[in-house]
Amino acid sequence: MPSDEKAPVKLSLPLEFQQDIFKELREEDELVLIARGLGVLRIVSNLLHSYDAAGNNLILLVGAEERENVWIGEALAEHAAISMAPKARGLSLVNTDLMSVGTREKIYAQGGIFSITSRILIVDFLSGLMNPETVTGVVVLHAEKVIATSLEAFILRIYRQKNKAGFLKAFSDQPEPFTTGFAPLANMMKNLFLQKPALYPRFHVTVAKSLEGRKKAEVIELEVPMTEAMRDIQNAVLECVEVSISELRKGNTGVEMDDWTLDSALHRNFDTIIRRQLDPVWHRTSFKTRQVVRDLTLLRTILHALLTYDAVNFNKYLDTVLAASQPPPGSTKHNQSPWLFLDAADTIFTTAKRRVYTGKVSNDDLVSNPNTVPDSLEPVLEEFPKWTQLAEILQEIEQDAYLNPVPNDTSNGSVLIMCGDQGTCRQLREFLQTMYVRPEGTVEDGTDEDEEQGPSASFMMRRKLRNYLAWKRDFSKVSAALFSENQKAINGSTDQRVQSGKANRPPPNKRRRMRGGGSAGSGPSRTEMGTVRVAGDRDAHIASLMAELQPTEVEAMQKIEIGVDPLENMDDYYELFDMNDLIVIHPYEGDMDEHVLEETKPRYVIMYEPDAAFIRRIEVYRSSHTDRTVKVFFMYYGGSVEEQRYLSAVRREKDAFTKLIRERGNMAITLTSAALGPQESFLRTINTRIAGGGRLAATAQPPRVVVDVREFRSSLPSLLHGRSIVVVPCMLTVGDYVLTPTICIERKSVRDLIGSFANGRLYNQVESMMEHYKAPMLLIEFDQNKTFTLEPFSDLFAPTTTIGLAVAPDLQSKIVMLTLAFPRLKIIWSSSPYQTAEIFSELKKQQDEPDPLKAVQLGLDPAVAGDELRSFNQVPQDMLRAIPGMNENILTTLTLEVENIQELANMEERELVGLVGTDAARRIYRFFNRSVYDGAEVALPTL
Repeated sequence: MPSDEKAPVKLSLPLEFQQDIFKELREEDELVLIARGLGVLRIVSNLLHSYDAAGNNLILLVGAEERENVWIGEALAEHAAISMAPKARGLSLVNTDLMSVGTREKIYAQGGIFSITSRILIVDFLSGLMNPETVTGVVVLHAEKVIATSLEAFILRIYRQKNKAGFLKAFSDQPEPFTTGFAPLANMMKNLFLQKPALYPRFHVTVAKSLEGRKKAEVIELEVPMTEAMRDIQNAVLECVEVSISELRKGNTGVEMDDWTLDSALHRNFDTIIRRQLDPVWHRTSFKTRQVVRDLTLLRTILHALLTYDAVNFNKYLDTVLAASQPPPGSTKHNQSPWLFLDAADTIFTTAKRRVYTGKVSNDDLVSNPNTVPDSLEPVLEEFPKWTQLAEILQEIEQDAYLNPVPNDTSNGSVLIMCGDQGTCRQLREFLQTMYVRPEGTVEDGTDEDEEQGPSASFMMRRKLRNYLAWKRDFSKVSAALFSENQKAINGSTDQRVQSGKANRPPPNKRRRMRGGGSAGSGPSRTEMGTVRVAGDRDAHIASLMAELQPTEVEAMQKIEIGVDPLENMDDYYELFDMNDLIVIHPYEGDMDEHVLEETKPRYVIMYEPDAAFIRRIEVYRSSHTDRTVKVFFMYYGGSVEEQRYLSAVRREKDAFTKLIRERGNMAITLTSAALGPQESFLRTINTRIAGGGRLAATAQPPRVVVDVREFRSSLPSLLHGRSIVVVPCMLTVGDYVLTPTICIERKSVRDLIGSFANGRLYNQVESMMEHYKAPMLLIEFDQNKTFTLEPFSDLFAPTTTIGLAVAPDLQSKIVMLTLAFPRLKIIWSSSPYQTAEIFSELKKQQDEPDPLKAVQLGLDPAVAGDELRSFNQVPQDMLRAIPGMNENILTTLTLEVENIQELANMEERELVGLVGTDAARRIYRFFNRSVYDGAEVALPTL
């Protein structure tokens, strides 16, 4: 900023739009929605530093991820050093691993900037460890995650109720979540307790002026054509996706399907969106629909793998896909995915293998000569076109550096290569290390046909193919062994013919099983796909390729050079890299990429895969440092899914901002309602219903619920607080929620319920509630966006054996067994957390408030008995329930009046009549006095 030289706080915001945002934020509270890549963390760290340098502030940073904490912490330390601010303290991280309750209380009192996990902050607010009134302000990152039921919304509600003066700033660089639903921006502003949104898309006037007004970075766009095989596979996968989407449309006519298109399928969240739309009717969807939803995820993964995995690894991945699509070994069911039976699927598998090796062998040859090595096998090892292009770019950079050795700027001569993930980084690193290594010499018949003197990946690809064939051979043996074990289990035979032996005749389906790596049934289940007829899947085939690919002398030497690395005389061999000759390969990591650019100061940047956010980061970097020249090479496959996905992401973001600008123009502002006055809140607690013996009761004390601190992972405590119920967080041993001195509730989601039944934990929890409370309850809570039925969870609690028979009783029967074992236990079914909050309010009406101290002590201190004083041994009670004529009332009477079962067995009938009545007494007496011989009764003298 212009006045920074004389100001006590020095900021690092060189661009005009960054300064504008900073000034706005210092003046008023607002939500800043900024386009990806424009440096939201830089603005946040400068804002925090301006408050940190002033001192005597308590500022909370909410919603920050671990990497962002590191980034902001380093930036604050750097700012404090540059500004020489004596009062600056930097960022303190608060989580359960680092700080106890006592430590947190001390550091809160000292003040500073704290990044706190939401679960700790909400408990500290509610328990009084931190008073919201002492907080100077709150800064929220990832504002798009603050939905009505989130912990962050709960925190902001408590903060705003108790503290009207403190500031509140929210940031987000993802505009898309703010555009879904009805009036989404207004609702998000309501959740954030803010009134003003500030939108900064890339096409904002100030942003465009800042990034385009100065000397722009030189960008060279390189459209790399895909190979014919890659294009064929991509078209085949897209055909499968299209067929799958049309199947979904046909099978689910009552669902909103505007976005179910091939273009949307390229978006990374497509399968999540479809699943979310189908969740409310998931129990009514057919098996086929569920299968197609899973297939869409798989097909999109295959599309991604096609452009990132090399030919060998891609073929290996498809092998695992085939193996996973087979039915379990020995199963007679054939539920393969529908797309596997399309001609396009056959194209995918055959073309993928043709990219790795070729072999022309008919089925007849394989059957008649099982041990003959076919002569027509040869590795193809198709290379990525981008590899050659990358090598050419590096050569061009080298020439450029040679011709222009001393640039007039502060950039290093380093080259930064950015790609999608760590796997691609490893692949490129190995390629660049070995692209000029030639595997010289021959082994047996295998000759290296690559005579080209330019860069080549043949060395790397040969190694990958050797590893693949070794993996394939072992994978096939495991599959065959699994199949033989299951056959023996089913047929009860000990025949060894189905094992993958060398000399014995193979079973009819052996070749097919080894192709898929899985174990198929005996029927022709996959002949329609053509995979049975593919050569090169037998041991002989693999052996021939392995022989051809034996490591040459150069390859063996290369491995030794890499492997041996003694750390003697380190100073003689190791030194810091010279940045001018360095090639840095790095994956995209969001805002962390700014650090990479600042630290490496590259003169050349190669974007191996397109990323809109990183392009903007380069623009910001170049505009911020006018003394550095940056040359950018932007690579993408022409006509590919990669290009389409990039363009689609840019268009989606632009559309989202356009929609937000339009909504902001006519958005209704939410004014926070003032809290009720003491008189009005008192009147609301009066029960005017005095008919039927009711009593006029009123209390000025608000309703209270004791909540276990582990329950703050759910949204229920937030919703209870929203209904003006005071939430008291405690570490409870018995139950999750204590509503009244007599009502204790254990909350379970359906998944938790299944897990608790499986490990037996639920029985112990219910038993402890029965012992200490008169009205123990089990709350089974469903998700509000999902079906209110147990059917969708059937696959979670019905494990099957190898022959497909269920071995465990289902969830309903287990719940029945639970109610039989604990008759006093009440079960509450709730369709959503909203309904649960309503149920809790109804249960608390006209009831006494719980004592938090007593609720904590129950279960810990044996001296403290529960309100339910009948904490008797459960085993004798279970025995008594099995006696004829017994019911709960009689059981209670006998438990209180009779010392033990022995005394009950020796009682006379007339003594029992006085306790339980004539009929029950006769049946109990006869039960204990019946002879064990032939049903004859023992003759006893009557008195």
